[in-house]
Amino acid sequence: MRDASLLAAALLAAGLLATGAAAAPRTDIVVGLPLEPPTLDPTSGAAAAIDEVVYANVFEGLTRFGPNGEVLPALAESWEPAPDGLSWVFHLRSGVKWQDGTPFTAEDVVFSFDRAMAPDSTNAQKQLFDGINEVTAIDDVTVEIGLDAPKGALLSNLAWGDAVIVSPATIETDRTKPVGTGPFRFQDWVQGDHVTLVRNPDYWGTPAKLDKATFKFISDPSAAYAAMMSGDLDAFPNYPAPENLAQFAADPRFQVLVGSTEGETILAMNNKRPPFDDIRVREAVAHAIDRKAVIDGAMFGYGTPIGSHFAPHNPAYEDLTALSAFDPEKSKALLAAAGVSGLRPTLVLPPPSYARRGGEIVAAQLRAVGIEPQIVNVEWAQWLEQVFKNHDFDLTIVSHTEPMDIEIYARPDYYFGYDDPVMRALMRGLDYTADDAERTEILHAAQERVAEHYVNAFLFQLAKTGVADARLRGLWPNSPTQATDLTAVYWAE
Repeated sequence: MRDASLLAAALLAAGLLATGAAAAPRTDIVVGLPLEPPTLDPTSGAAAAIDEVVYANVFEGLTRFGPNGEVLPALAESWEPAPDGLSWVFHLRSGVKWQDGTPFTAEDVVFSFDRAMAPDSTNAQKQLFDGINEVTAIDDVTVEIGLDAPKGALLSNLAWGDAVIVSPATIETDRTKPVGTGPFRFQDWVQGDHVTLVRNPDYWGTPAKLDKATFKFISDPSAAYAAMMSGDLDAFPNYPAPENLAQFAADPRFQVLVGSTEGETILAMNNKRPPFDDIRVREAVAHAIDRKAVIDGAMFGYGTPIGSHFAPHNPAYEDLTALSAFDPEKSKALLAAAGVSGLRPTLVLPPPSYARRGGEIVAAQLRAVGIEPQIVNVEWAQWLEQVFKNHDFDLTIVSHTEPMDIEIYARPDYYFGYDDPVMRALMRGLDYTADDAERTEILHAAQERVAEHYVNAFLFQLAKTGVADARLRGLWPNSPTQATDLTAVYWAE
């Protein structure tokens, strides 16, 4: 009898142990992304998909964006500007190591900036470094950045993925085997399928709670839905099929995360190619667009109408949608005044559903005013080469997901070809001031300038719509920058 009791107790204990083991929270995650990055070096490519994998996870900058867009310390723990604003001193964290075990020093910061600013640099956002004349290592943990003029946006600029710090020892292989200072290190990349990161045991900061993160690339919305429903994916932070969100919201296994992004979604026009070099034609295109129909039809109601290139959640936002209100008759009149008829422009559409679905709706609206768009569907690599690099297009739909990027309208060589000295002067003025009231005044003027010149047709601010396992915690509901930051993600017990 005593033996039977001992056996029962042992079995009970074993059962409790087994139950406890089964209930232990997971330490791995499988994340779905709609696009595969062309490279894993965020300092040498324009694709947002790069940062979606490596920003804050693998690579870090002197500063970084937090979940609500705030600028936070990263590799620099503190900083101070000179009284005249012409230099900044950054104090770096001590004891930081690259993921190959070598020490991180101020010389790595100098290398990264010199490389990004070099004439042959392939950094897609070289303007972030405009006005920087010298970067100097004062000692191993102190860096001074010298400026031509005060730069109010410096700390924000340094938080971009394009401004992360890279190691001179590994930069030649970072495109396929990135080595950073972040809480995760690279494990493998099976092209066409996934990238795997694992926890960095030597991370200088708060360790990641996850031991392993796998990013799976699934561009097809129906495949994304099937992968979430089957449990093959734990989260899809930028879920590509908003029509399924209500179904996920009704299922207790999932949570639906809806937030804001920096993604101004626009119908871009080639301002250097006739007839879009005529403001009347650009205005005609803008008045032909029914934003609500595009948001409802392409995004199932998720999105906020915009009338300029500025995010509605920004405190300096100005609602200018009335300037380009839906007015087909005005559109027709403007085309007639410009002497334009029989227009058959190319409409180049990259893969995201906002572009492909939205493009079909926009094309129908343009046909209603006498413009016959010729739709050309392309993959991202072709869009980057043809449209972004070579400016070979008439119209295109794309979402600009970089933080507060209205300054692209001060770049004459940018892909849509807007060349305006007033806009350049406004952006220089913005750089010269850190006063919030003055910056807001300048930003209002910039938004108005872009809207009144009908540089592009402004459609909507992209909403962030994500789906995740209901037990996951720490995912960002918003996208203040293009990133899938897993540094604070964990499974609830």
